[in-house]
Amino acid sequence: MKILVTGGAGFIGSHVVDSYIAEGYDVVVVDNLVTGKRQNLNPSARFYLMDIRSELLEQVFELERPEIVNHHAAQPSVPASVENPLFDADVNVLGLLNLLKCSVKYGTRKIIFSSSGGAIYGEVEKVPIPEEYIPHPLSPYAITKFVSEQYLNFYRDQYGIDFTVLRYSNIYGPRQVPHAEAGVVAIFMEKLLNGEIPTIYHYEDEPEGMMRDYCYVEDVARANILAIKRGSGETFNIGTGVGTVTTDLYRNIVNLMRDFGYSKESVYDEPLKGPARPGDIRKSCLDTRKAENLLGWSPKYDLKAGLIKTLNWLLGVG
Repeated sequence: MKILVTGGAGFIGSHVVDSYIAEGYDVVVVDNLVTGKRQNLNPSARFYLMDIRSELLEQVFELERPEIVNHHAAQPSVPASVENPLFDADVNVLGLLNLLKCSVKYGTRKIIFSSSGGAIYGEVEKVPIPEEYIPHPLSPYAITKFVSEQYLNFYRDQYGIDFTVLRYSNIYGPRQVPHAEAGVVAIFMEKLLNGEIPTIYHYEDEPEGMMRDYCYVEDVARANILAIKRGSGETFNIGTGVGTVTTDLYRNIVNLMRDFGYSKESVYDEPLKGPARPGDIRKSCLDTRKAENLLGWSPKYDLKAGLIKTLNWLLGVG
């Protein structure tokens, strides 16, 4: 089976590519390398340096004729979407429509779509959040993800292209770029290793920071393997069901680095504090029981185990 992975040189996408290849699938990668990196590319995958909005994408489909498209290419930043919603929609909506047009023409039978459980639901009263909770997206980024899910429904009804939507929590692990709000683990670790003090963004009435559900990237890659054959027409939360406020995440990382032998001179007890940014939601934690029941997926890594593997990678060990 041939699978085309967009964003396959990026943080999450490259782990998905590695997992697909390990399972014996024929993998094609499309990536413009704006946020992806060549060193993330699996040498067993065929690579096309291309933007998903390009008219040339049709030539890739004509040549490769993938049975499945795994769509990870995106404008991924909430603050950037607030600053430039036109660009956000151009990449995240029109890019998807270009993929869907090509998929219809060249016989792709299924789309696996990476959505955002960390942003799409908006502010909620209670966590963890189940899939049936009606989304109330509060940023252009979250809006484009929700709109994209509706387009997938339309293309399934109109053209028979199947889909599985995976709504990710905050994903972390090796290869994560230490930029934007989703990369908080990488940001904290890199700054601390460089002897810098990270900043925790928070609302005035919640000084400990915002709550997030941190899921290790290898668990996410497994969900994408299962979605090849399961989850027809379904949407699944992919997370841990455990919420962690930012200050606790910071302390976990600080303590872990001390366990690794880093001195107090390189690791700071108290982070800097900054005001919440436009589009920041107060708390997000995902109910993953549907994924367990229908997809056969549950996370294997708790936060400590995932942080250890991530830090080992940053240090070039393990």
